[in-house]
Amino acid sequence: MPETIVLLDMTTPQRADRLRELLPEGFVLTHGTARGDEHMKEIIAEADYAIAGQVPVSGDVLRAGKKLKLLHKWGVGYDNIDIDTARELGIKVARTTGSNALPVAEFTLGLMLSSLRFIAYGHEELKKGHWATGKLPGDTYMLSGKTVGVVGFGAIGKNVARLLKGFGCTILYSKRTPLSAAEEAELGVRHATMAEILSQADVVSLHCPLTPETTNLIDAAAFKAMKKTAVLVNCARGGVVNEADLVDALRAREIAGAAMDVYAIEPLPPESELLTLDNLVVTPHLAAMAADNFAPTVKRMFANMQHVSRGEPVPPLDLVV
Repeated sequence: MPETIVLLDMTTPQRADRLRELLPEGFVLTHGTARGDEHMKEIIAEADYAIAGQVPVSGDVLRAGKKLKLLHKWGVGYDNIDIDTARELGIKVARTTGSNALPVAEFTLGLMLSSLRFIAYGHEELKKGHWATGKLPGDTYMLSGKTVGVVGFGAIGKNVARLLKGFGCTILYSKRTPLSAAEEAELGVRHATMAEILSQADVVSLHCPLTPETTNLIDAAAFKAMKKTAVLVNCARGGVVNEADLVDALRAREIAGAAMDVYAIEPLPPESELLTLDNLVVTPHLAAMAADNFAPTVKRMFANMQHVSRGEPVPPLDLVV
């Protein structure tokens, strides 16, 4: 009898078909067709395995998965999953560590350039029929030769540093345990405190997990410590930035601009004040999405499910609990 995998996120029939093309023998796949816990509880009830991308997975949803052996995060950050309840219920949780590092790093550079050069603003104005040259919300700046502060220096942060080499940037990084001198030399980076990054960086780029320590890490005090010409880029998690303080800082031009791909509430509510700012680039959690990274990541998730199906352990690199 085939085992059932459910993708808890809503998806299109076309994307579901792409997933099914990669399914190992002995598995079938279903997926979400509506938002909210009640729908997820329905579709997880008969599932042996579940995949969660951006949707929050509460303890109530996990308790509804009476047959659930493994919940797999599509990506890396698992702050949207009730890990304590999963552990209590004996449900394994896994992720694809490092799988989206390069796509997210590339997207991060795109957001840096867009926010420094008002690319998104110019695009929108021209589509409205406005030739915006000389009427931009602020000054534009090159990325080349600037100081970039990378907050969180795992696989994504390191890839950002590698990509920035071609721009001749000075790269400061924040990490609880500094790299060895040899690793720093290879990447061309220097360890710095948050205070040093905020005061010195022309671009502050966030790549840290969302934890109690990093929640609201970038707040009103942080914006006041930054250069007035600096920009903030967030491809980490929405909760790392206090969004109300960000709105205030951008309106007051305490910093020059920002770019956000992640938000405290997703999808971002249409009435959000973030959508009213001309010096903020917003994208709908797109950084990890790349068609040429789809199959490798999906195959890795399915392989981890096969391990569990055969009674084997999930590889330590991918195991959360």
